[in-house]
Amino acid sequence: MLYRLLTVIGGLVFVAALFALVWIFCKKFLQRHGVIDNLSDRTTELATWTFAGISIGLVFAVVGAFILGPWAFYRTLRGHGVDISDGAAIWWGFGIVLASLGITAVGFFGFLIAVGAY
Repeated sequence: MLYRLLTVIGGLVFVAALFALVWIFCKKFLQRHGVIDNLSDRTTELATWTFAGISIGLVFAVVGAFILGPWAFYRTLRGHGVDISDGAAIWWGFGIVLASLGITAVGFFGFLIAVGAY
């Protein structure tokens, strides 16, 4: 029972870590493209919608996260007026989703191995 509780708590921690990674990558993206005004608010909005796309995509099928996440990133980015082409915005979104999910997955599998659940 203790391992189940540890695994659930660890899962929640890694969900928070996934959002934090998306937020950090979105902030770096906006800084790189010269966004200065309301950077924290704009980063939070972009990260929230990207995270929502990832989450909904993971519920339906794992591959959906790599479709809905970048799409949500692109659609939200269009509202921020960042000077970037549509194709580049989608690829940046895909990269942010891929990096965030990859880092989180490796950490979570390491956690599962550490608690003996995998």
